[in-house]
Amino acid sequence: MKTLRLLTTLALGGGLVLGAYWFSNDGHWSVHAEATPAPAQADRTPLYYRDPSGAPLWSAGPKQDDRGRDYLPVYEDGQANAAAPKPPQAASSRKILYYRNPMGLPDTSPVPKKDPMGMNYVPVYEGDEVDDGTVKLSPGKIQRTGVKSEPVRRRAIRVAVRAPGTIQLDERRVSVIAMRAESFVQKVADVTTGTRVKAGQPLMEIYSSAVASAAAEYLATITSKTVGGVELYGRGSRQRLVNLDVPEQVIAEMERTRVAPLTVHWSAPRDGIVLERSAIDGMRANPGDVLFRIADISQVWALADVAERDLGNIAVGQSVAVRARSFPGRIFSGKIAVVYPQVNRDTRTVRVRIELANPDAALLPDMYVDAEIDTADSAPVLAIQDSSVLDTGTRQAVLVDKGEGRFEPREVKLGRRGGGYIEVRDGLADGEAVVTSATFLIDAESNLKAALKGFAEGAPQPSDAGHATGEHK
Repeated sequence: MKTLRLLTTLALGGGLVLGAYWFSNDGHWSVHAEATPAPAQADRTPLYYRDPSGAPLWSAGPKQDDRGRDYLPVYEDGQANAAAPKPPQAASSRKILYYRNPMGLPDTSPVPKKDPMGMNYVPVYEGDEVDDGTVKLSPGKIQRTGVKSEPVRRRAIRVAVRAPGTIQLDERRVSVIAMRAESFVQKVADVTTGTRVKAGQPLMEIYSSAVASAAAEYLATITSKTVGGVELYGRGSRQRLVNLDVPEQVIAEMERTRVAPLTVHWSAPRDGIVLERSAIDGMRANPGDVLFRIADISQVWALADVAERDLGNIAVGQSVAVRARSFPGRIFSGKIAVVYPQVNRDTRTVRVRIELANPDAALLPDMYVDAEIDTADSAPVLAIQDSSVLDTGTRQAVLVDKGEGRFEPREVKLGRRGGGYIEVRDGLADGEAVVTSATFLIDAESNLKAALKGFAEGAPQPSDAGHATGEHK
């Protein structure tokens, strides 16, 4: 115990007391009476003194306000002058551990005080600092911050992989018309590039000496009266016409009329659009020259470039929604047919082939499209909203709602993300409530609690504070 060398005159209940006061080892201010004590409180030791007007002002020892009135002593039972309201310590039977900064700064005090803005420090009572790893919030703070919780449930995670692409022709639905022998184009039908044609529709008339010779030979064979080897020889002559790519309907007409045509009418082999026309009236066509190129676009391919990081979520047979930039709002449905076994070294993408039905021919070759691949797994998994996760980059955590305003930070291991939800692989059980909103506010409260606790552990105790005050002159 150390005397503070401070003498004062204290008026209590109309009596004058002349004495010295000091800070005792039990952490309280004590008064030693040197004269006749006041009859009401002479045998009791005040904890501190408060402003006689009831203002939130305190003093560790006797003091007067600016009007000359003495501060009122407050004793261990919380009793003070009846005209003065009770101070923070008397408001609760619990022990006050310390006072923390009202603005949340890591600053504490063992005695009441004000910050530079005139705000009173907030008392922290014994029992408020439960060291079980949880954060406790009052009902009012929960309501003000908009804290919401949602139970963990099993659901299918829908991960949508998006990739740009272009429309290409189905290679199996493209036909070309090329001569297999030297020929001359007698006349071209009214068919141009972009014209839609039907299978069997005439395209041009061709004269070819090789075709005429093979036709005459075939007719001579099938009309001959010779019995021996006629059937075998006839089949060989007909095959020669087939090898020259003479249309089947022309051969059937020759067999019906037994007349060899001077020119052959070449027709379209399939329904489609004329992509290329090289035939011109009177031109000479050498073997191999392509005169027409026709494509059936009732079914097309969308070739999309998927990022290498998404390759693990892609598989043949997955559904794909394709949107053409020329038709906003319209969706073309298809499926992945092929995942090409090669990564583009420049773009780090993998090409996938999507087969699309195109009955109205709206999708045209080389048209830009955007593909959205649905990689949903039919097996449901534990999932939480992505707003529930506190991600520091090296670890991920959630706040588990324990009820009664208590929230427990818990580290989790996450999996796939999609549709606003994240798969939880470890750390949570089915049905546990997880905070989905105001998570960062609760996390800030948790960090503040930890900082204040660490600061309080290193802060001077009341006896130390009194000791320091006693040394000050």
